[in-house]
Amino acid sequence: MDLNEYLEHLNRGETVIGGSKIHLFMHRMSQEALEITAELNGSYHTPEEIRSLMSRLTGKPVDETFAMFPPFSTDCGKNITIGKNVFINSGCRFQDQAGIIIGDGALIGHNVVLATLNHGFAPEKRDDLHPAPIVIGKNVWIGANATILPGVMIGDGAIIAAGAVVTRDVPENTVVGGVPATVIKNIKQDEKP
Repeated sequence: MDLNEYLEHLNRGETVIGGSKIHLFMHRMSQEALEITAELNGSYHTPEEIRSLMSRLTGKPVDETFAMFPPFSTDCGKNITIGKNVFINSGCRFQDQAGIIIGDGALIGHNVVLATLNHGFAPEKRDDLHPAPIVIGKNVWIGANATILPGVMIGDGAIIAAGAVVTRDVPENTVVGGVPATVIKNIKQDEKP
């Protein structure tokens, strides 16, 4: 198995059977991500060094407009795509095996969790993993301590309130909050908080 086969399997949404060849490959990928994030989080880095480490982690160039305040953690890294003018605040945790796409201009607050895997429900199937991607549109603001669950698409211009748990798609230009998150209001052009 190589990285492309691994990512193709996950991006098709195919189950990862516990103990399978792909499951073991997933663990090897996690070790690489842990090594890079340990370097990222272990000491001060300039913005340029952070972008370089994130490019290594994702396996693709990160735009010069990207900014992050570590610490940051992920258990794969290779299935994260980051747009331009994206900011990720400290303490974020990404589980990106099934894919996380972050659109241009997104702001991600402190301690946000993006999780793209579910476990099997039956006790004998709990080692099985069910991937579903997270897609974050352009100019989305995700507040501190929010959690976005597998398969969620967040529309352009949406705001996710602090502490929200997002279990389903979010329409563009809406504010959602709560557990589970529901629509609080629509955003009007030039509206101020």
